[in-house]
Amino acid sequence: MNNYYRGLKAGVPIGLGYLSVAFTFGIMASNLGFTWWQAVIISMTTLTSAGQLVAINVMVNPGRYIELLISQLTINIRYAFMSVSLSQKTDSKFSGIYRWLLGFFITDEIFAVAITEKNITRSFFIGLATAPYFGWATGTLIGSLVGAVLPKMLMNALSLAIYAMFVAVVAPEMKKVKSVFYAVLVALALRTLFYYAPILNNVSGGLSVSICAVLAAVIAAILFPIKEQDNA
Repeated sequence: MNNYYRGLKAGVPIGLGYLSVAFTFGIMASNLGFTWWQAVIISMTTLTSAGQLVAINVMVNPGRYIELLISQLTINIRYAFMSVSLSQKTDSKFSGIYRWLLGFFITDEIFAVAITEKNITRSFFIGLATAPYFGWATGTLIGSLVGAVLPKMLMNALSLAIYAMFVAVVAPEMKKVKSVFYAVLVALALRTLFYYAPILNNVSGGLSVSICAVLAAVIAAILFPIKEQDNA
């Protein structure tokens, strides 16, 4: 149990952060017509901020299953690599259903904390994931309930908070690594092109985000590769 409580303590700050971000997601879901319980089910069965944001925008337009599949694969593929990385540091008892749980609960922040462990035990990882999981679900619940009674103008304003979170995540790396800065500029240019250019502006939002992300990554990898001294 000591490992569980140690993991729980390490996960509390993540859970508190997720509470505020998920609150915004709950408002956005409510703004798009989702009920509070639908929003909560989405958060409790997926646990991916960017993936959920794209998904609910696609879900309000039924029949776009291929777009939903492509967008989720593009956005969430990083979790597969994180899970593989963490699986190299798990103890011998971390097998079977626990491997599935590791893959389900993995997020950027949980990975960042777990990877610092020399040996990841089942109890530590479950403890680490507890607060973030329930923080995300609780924030979604509160946001969707509040969103159901707030004026639409205020809901639209609060919905911008989740985009501010993404900017806050990317901005520090842009300042430190020039290659990341250029990659972001390429992504912005491509997304602007898809928004305004004829024909391209007919591509749905979820699919265009996936295309821009892949193209920006490829272009940046070719033209602006990260050198060892950039990480020094």
